[in-house]
Amino acid sequence: MPQITVEYSESLADAFDRRGFALAFHPAAADLIGSSVPGFKTRFVKLDDAVIGAGDAAEAMIHVGIALLPGRDAALKDRLGELTLATVADHLKPTPDLNTQLTVEIRDLATYHKLAR
Repeated sequence: MPQITVEYSESLADAFDRRGFALAFHPAAADLIGSSVPGFKTRFVKLDDAVIGAGDAAEAMIHVGIALLPGRDAALKDRLGELTLATVADHLKPTPDLNTQLTVEIRDLATYHKLAR
């Protein structure tokens, strides 16, 4: 059920193991939030055009947005945020020429419908 969108700077395309992140994150997050792995959906969006701070080319980012069904408390969402950032960091090769910001936003889904065929 979690809907996960990962936006990342184009300059990190070779350094960020996106598939590895998803395959490690899905089961770990499922255990934490009491969900099932088959319901996880992660999509990646490479940002070809983004400005970070003053626009220095040495700035990069990875932002993870996670949308969950309502009902999880703030403490659990905090732990999920920590898990998310740690898992991203584990799947990002060193980039000494870049100042990379890792961020996560966890929110409740307002409405959700699903059809599996």
